[in-house]
Amino acid sequence: MPSSEAKSPAPRVLVVDDERVQAETLAKMLELDGFEAKSCTSGPEALAELRRRPTSVVISDLSMPGMSGMDLFLAAEREHLGLIFIIVTGYGTMKDAVEAMRAGVHDFVTKPVDVRELVVKLKKALRLKLMETELKDLKGTVESLRSHVRLVGQSESMVAVLERVSQVAKSSATILVHGESGTGKEMVARAIHLKSDRHSRPYIKVNCAAIPESLLESELFGHTKGAFTGATQDRQGRFLLADGGTLLLDEIGDLPLSLQPKLLRVLQEREIEPIGGSRCLPIDVRLIAATHQDLKALVASGRFREDLYYRLNVIPIEIPPLRERTSDILPLAEHFLRKYCDENHRAICGFQRDAEALLMSYPWPGNVRELENCIERAVVLAQGEILSARDLFLSREREETGDDVQVAVRAFFESGQDLDAFERRIILEALTRCEGNLSRAARSLGLSRRTLQYRVEKIRANEALGDTGEGDLES
Repeated sequence: MPSSEAKSPAPRVLVVDDERVQAETLAKMLELDGFEAKSCTSGPEALAELRRRPTSVVISDLSMPGMSGMDLFLAAEREHLGLIFIIVTGYGTMKDAVEAMRAGVHDFVTKPVDVRELVVKLKKALRLKLMETELKDLKGTVESLRSHVRLVGQSESMVAVLERVSQVAKSSATILVHGESGTGKEMVARAIHLKSDRHSRPYIKVNCAAIPESLLESELFGHTKGAFTGATQDRQGRFLLADGGTLLLDEIGDLPLSLQPKLLRVLQEREIEPIGGSRCLPIDVRLIAATHQDLKALVASGRFREDLYYRLNVIPIEIPPLRERTSDILPLAEHFLRKYCDENHRAICGFQRDAEALLMSYPWPGNVRELENCIERAVVLAQGEILSARDLFLSREREETGDDVQVAVRAFFESGQDLDAFERRIILEALTRCEGNLSRAARSLGLSRRTLQYRVEKIRANEALGDTGEGDLES
């Protein structure tokens, strides 16, 4: 039965030698070792083949009429083909082979060619090339992350946060990031990691509130096989996975009291002891803790250890809520607009004035996270090329998620009615919904039947049972 996994293509090797038989023989022998090989008998023919199909390695005779092996290498270099180039040389041209390596040729082999030696050189060169590619990709990923992890802010409070991030990033000090939900605590932690000397090492995040207490110790410190029921093999904890890098303990205020002494010991001793382990393992981890809770209040109530609090609070960073830095709202909105236009292939150029006014007046209880979600939704659903207040869906959302009493009060003032008229309207609506049943209507309004009946009679007396155009009150 064929494997469901895609098989990696064999590396393609081009063998170049003006002696056709030697070139074809070496190509066939390489194919037996799992390579895809093709032979050419001249430099120009080889160049044409290289332009036609991607190739990993060229093995070329150094001394050939017309275009030599060295000429072929230089021509390929000028075209930036990124090849592994190996020269085949006789003993009489060893000096030329050394000069070729100084010019950038990867390696050389001598005639007669030892195929086993050549295959070893090929595999070693391909492994090295793969490592270089992976390193380049990793650097590109890091740079991409750096470009995406932008802490946008021009308010005085956010400028202070950005300055603190730059100051502490190069240190190894423990940091406590505090702020309301949605203010960007995780973004600050990631920015610190990417600006630090540990940026190429792991960045591991643990949400202390999202993992059951029974599992959290194993998640953090790991366990050995047989340490408890279900521990069928050794497992590395997050501290060990983050070794050399950064560990973010998010929602640190929810860390169970039973685990707090163990975390304190890790911070003091810089070593961990897996569950069931017989020895401690040294670690090199930069710890960042984050919380939306008041840890001092938790300490006062006995739910958080005071000594652990001071261990975590070496360098505090306070992120202000969005409602306290309104000058950052529009720059953040512009940032998210560009981000989600790129992701969704939309060409939206900005915000209308009514949209900007709504963004500035909205209280943003969900902070930056809510603003980001709002802009993403608008980008996806908007029909035009510039966002209006209607595209933001904030007025409706504010009424749906706001306090019911505030919504009712706002509706009263916007209606222009006096209090008696508004009371009559509410009672009429209750009676209509309850199909005229006074007892059910009273329960829906949180009143006794007698109280509601009294109010109905009062309204009838005031209006002398006149028609208000809204319907009659009936008991």
